[in-house]
Amino acid sequence: MSRITGDEDAPFYGQGTYERAEEVLAEGDRAETFELARAIGGWSVYDYFSGAFDPEPPRRGKNVMDKPVLTPPSEDPEVLSREVKRAALSYGAAKVGVTEIDRKWVYEKSRSGAPVGLDSEFSHAIVVLVPVDPDPTNESPGFPAARESAISYSRMAFIISCMAEFIRRLGFRAWPAGNDTGISIPLAMDAGLGRLGRNGLLVNPDLGACLKICKIFTDMELAEDQSLDPPLLENCRTCKLCSEACEVDAISKRTEPTYETRCPSNNSGVLRWPVDGYSCYQFWVENGSDCSTCIAACPLTQG
Repeated sequence: MSRITGDEDAPFYGQGTYERAEEVLAEGDRAETFELARAIGGWSVYDYFSGAFDPEPPRRGKNVMDKPVLTPPSEDPEVLSREVKRAALSYGAAKVGVTEIDRKWVYEKSRSGAPVGLDSEFSHAIVVLVPVDPDPTNESPGFPAARESAISYSRMAFIISCMAEFIRRLGFRAWPAGNDTGISIPLAMDAGLGRLGRNGLLVNPDLGACLKICKIFTDMELAEDQSLDPPLLENCRTCKLCSEACEVDAISKRTEPTYETRCPSNNSGVLRWPVDGYSCYQFWVENGSDCSTCIAACPLTQG
């Protein structure tokens, strides 16, 4: 998404997802205006509560009372991991895993070009899968799917801000992140939460691809989860439902994964089925909202 404002060579430079929304509504059912408004409203917590993704806690709040920094009854990594997972689930996470931070998945610079600054004291990542309702997702590329996607991002902001405060109140550092700071999918794979699918997304055994990912970097010493092996979803070699469903052929139809790339958004040196992110986003612009058709087409999502 940063290429919308930061990459002048991108064919969709300066084009927002909702740029053609009014035209799409005029060409179709005007009653869908309410559904699109619900979709845009669903982003509100994610868009406006920027403090949810700040490495430092917000300095102002509605609560006038001081909050204590507590001493955990145990600093055993197994105990801390168990309690971290219980906290994430209590705040609404679908799944949660823990991994030691592999620095090659951490961005060096932010969108503005400033150093990210995640120092070496941050040793572990708590990776959280946010649930997405498959029923409205199955209506993609219609506005109900866009609404559910938007709401899931706002759920992400809620869960991650609660998790960061939980960790800080036990005396540890917490750096919450959504799609920023580090690459979410490989971190989730390292945390044992799924495999990489043909659609370029994390596929979880229970949720399919119907999920969002966020993470909290921390200096808390935690027991780590084991990644799933093999890292690529074997079903994807023969199942090509997502590539067949994609309206702009953005998803590879080849049987075997490759190190080749299809657009500048693809990192080199990664074995996968490459996705043309440029064609994908250009369809979002033409559609008047985002698209989840490849997620809906995944048979594991249906389960």
